[in-house]
Amino acid sequence: MPIITSPHEFNVDDLFVDLNGCTGRSLYLKCEGFNFAGSIKIKAATEMIDAAELDGTLRPGATLVESSSGNLGVALSLVAASRGYRFVCVTDSRCTLGARQLMQTLGAEVHVITEPHPEDGLLGTRIAHVRRLCAEGGDRVWLNQYANAGNWQAHYRTTGPQIANSFPGADVAFIGAGTTGTLMGCARYLREHCPGMRVVAIDTVGSVTFGTPAAPRMIPGLGTGVRPALLDESYVDDVVHVPELATVRMCRRLVRAGFLFGGSTGTVVAGALHWLDRHERGESLTAVAVSPDLGDRYLDTVYHDQWVADLYGDAALAPPAALGS
Repeated sequence: MPIITSPHEFNVDDLFVDLNGCTGRSLYLKCEGFNFAGSIKIKAATEMIDAAELDGTLRPGATLVESSSGNLGVALSLVAASRGYRFVCVTDSRCTLGARQLMQTLGAEVHVITEPHPEDGLLGTRIAHVRRLCAEGGDRVWLNQYANAGNWQAHYRTTGPQIANSFPGADVAFIGAGTTGTLMGCARYLREHCPGMRVVAIDTVGSVTFGTPAAPRMIPGLGTGVRPALLDESYVDDVVHVPELATVRMCRRLVRAGFLFGGSTGTVVAGALHWLDRHERGESLTAVAVSPDLGDRYLDTVYHDQWVADLYGDAALAPPAALGS
């Protein structure tokens, strides 16, 4: 019987969903949403706070300040509450209502940015706002998830080994790219310990991470308006860009099988199936994909008919002809 004293001590590390029945592919989805923060970001949040405490950057009475589209903000709210820190999350208008309310319930102060930077979009404005807050003093600490090595090291220590131990013979791993912390940590570990396993990054159309043009994006999680400092493309074998319409339709197709996943998961699965369609060529590959979170925080967006129709048109509500279309 597991007994914990802090919420970050609990995480389900070894749960995979076999998607073969609804995709026709040997695709196993690693579910990272079963913890008190509800997403994979609990790993990075804990790692970065632990490191900051260890090197003396973070001291009792400090206020954490961080930019987040939602999930890391929730995770930091939870860890900050359990350790007695104040926390200010700087997010933007794309952050789901559920994520904002949860952060506030956990005691965080939430600043919502609505005006994008002319070149770096909403993320650029968020980061500028974080810098202004820290410049005001008051023992504020910015962990900076976009450049903090703890972001990828958390997954080098945990997620990468968990994939390798569960599926050592897998042919390919599909990992979403946001800050690229999860991607880089897993890719580094798999390159060293499973050199035959290809790593495919899944990004969203409109993200600049891999050099593609910026465009409006409405679903938080994957993608970015500023190239991540953590990214090292030498560890990535391929990249798939997924349009948001495909993300929405994938989430809604999966929920018809009873699996309520978040927008990032819909993007990853849609991208994985697209890549497999192009690369299998009669060869049956075994694939693993990482699901960052569940879908309960997306009920007012991805799973809300009017929200979807307003952004993507009524055709987005029609059942896709095939999973991944």
